Amino acid sequence: MPTVFRSGPYRFYFYSADREEPAHVHVERDGAEAKFWLEPVRLQYSHGFGRAEIKRIERLVVDNRNRFLESWNEFFNG
Repeated sequence: MPTVFRSGPYRFYFYSADREEPAHVHVERDGAEAKFWLEPVRLQYSHGFGRAEIKRIERLVVDNRNRFLESWNEFFNG
């Protein structure tokens, strides 16, 4: 599970087995987890995060979308 970005308490990463899925990123903090698709950015699921926190995380995903897509392509297609 390569970590591609950290921001405050959040770790953004991929699962190496996710090769066959569209580009996405997972985020975790203290046992809570969410998954965001990257094209377009949208929440797939969330466990343990509140609504306001998901909005903050979504903003981080939007702001770093290009970084995540580059990391995805390097990891899975590199």
